[in-house]
Amino acid sequence: MSTHAKRERLLLADLLEAAGPQAPTLCDDWTTRDLAAHLVVRERRLDAAGGLLVGALKARLDRVQAEFAAKPYEELIQLIRTGPPKFSPYSLKQVDEGANAVEFYVHGEDVRRAQPDWTPRELDPVFSDALWSRLEKMARLMGRRSPVGLVLRRPDGQTAVARRGTPVVTVTGEPGELALFASGRQGAANVQIEGDKDAAARALEAKLGV
Repeated sequence: MSTHAKRERLLLADLLEAAGPQAPTLCDDWTTRDLAAHLVVRERRLDAAGGLLVGALKARLDRVQAEFAAKPYEELIQLIRTGPPKFSPYSLKQVDEGANAVEFYVHGEDVRRAQPDWTPRELDPVFSDALWSRLEKMARLMGRRSPVGLVLRRPDGQTAVARRGTPVVTVTGEPGELALFASGRQGAANVQIEGDKDAAARALEAKLGV
């Protein structure tokens, strides 16, 4: 596993463990138990994980995820910590970094920011750059459902176009905050939004993310 993905995996496991199985998250009505089950199924049950992208497979995904959610919470946490089995593509270093660094960071914030006493996490510059690199590559995919033009911008002026079109809304923030915004956590992201008032409201309500 790569450095960023491994670190974020362990941090996420610690957050889930500390929160307990019934804590709220930013993932709609999911509890921490539901989120933990999702993470395990995503890496260990590829036969069901296709339901994350293919609607016809969602019923199978829901069934398998419910089966895992019924397992002891401590077992789920341990499965997350130990990582995917060798036969999983997520066990490959490049796949792990590309698919999990952002995923685990965002889900870690799903746990942290659902708590009333959460405090901002300061990210080191190297990790911020890694998040930005992934955002540049994934921006079009994550912003494809935006009803307006959408541009992601770092404070230093670097930009990534998430959706072409007019009117244009520009969202400015640090890479970690932009990752949350583009992943559909607009209300929890610490960003500045520029653009037409109505267009900005539509961007805030859009179902962004993969």
